[in-house]
Amino acid sequence: MVSYDFTGQTAIVTGGTRGIGAAISTAFLKSGAQVIATYAGNRQAAESFALACGGISDRLTLHCFDVGNYSEVEAFYRQIDESVKTVEILVNNAGIRRDSIVGMMAKDDWQRVIDTNLTGTYNMSKFAVQKMMQARYGRIVSITSPSGRMGFEGQANYAATKAGIVAFTKSLSREVAKRRITANCISPGFIETEFITGLPAEQLDAYRGTVPLKRFGTPDEVAVSVLFLASREAAYVTGATLEVTGGL
Repeated sequence: MVSYDFTGQTAIVTGGTRGIGAAISTAFLKSGAQVIATYAGNRQAAESFALACGGISDRLTLHCFDVGNYSEVEAFYRQIDESVKTVEILVNNAGIRRDSIVGMMAKDDWQRVIDTNLTGTYNMSKFAVQKMMQARYGRIVSITSPSGRMGFEGQANYAATKAGIVAFTKSLSREVAKRRITANCISPGFIETEFITGLPAEQLDAYRGTVPLKRFGTPDEVAVSVLFLASREAAYVTGATLEVTGGL
């Protein structure tokens, strides 16, 4: 993995204890950052992740709350204000899927995906921007998806949130540029996480066949892309979406 040094910086990673989020949190920890990893409710997975971090877990803090709940996000930021002076990096990784065709989609499945994926990105970014503007520096990286660009059957709610995150990021990047804050997206394709591992073998083969590189990506390959956009070296990249899709 490419080497970056985030010593002395604090990174918040939402959904940071499982799948791609865990890989991102680990990558920041290995690069010297103080990491605040959030999770929605799976305490066992969060504690297992912290245990797996071993000796670098002394720079890891876990927080449980719903990113889609404005009051809970506001309370989270008040709490970390007491423990960290600045937040240099926010990674909006938390996301859920509730797949169904539109004609059969439950209202709650539509709303819950919107609340977590899109409203959660707004909630977390709003308070992060306030802290970053005081320091006149920051990096915001939000995880989107090819679904937002291509549209996949049964994912109208998910695709809407992911397309919305891209548009949100483009607007945000313009608003904060003068304060040396960048805002970008990472768009992972088919990545080897629980999002796809439970699918039938024939469906996995079909998905794999659509990828020019003929394989699925790994969480670590997404994480190293996040590190780049979060680095000081990426100072002239903002409002962009980096695709990590194997050419999908």
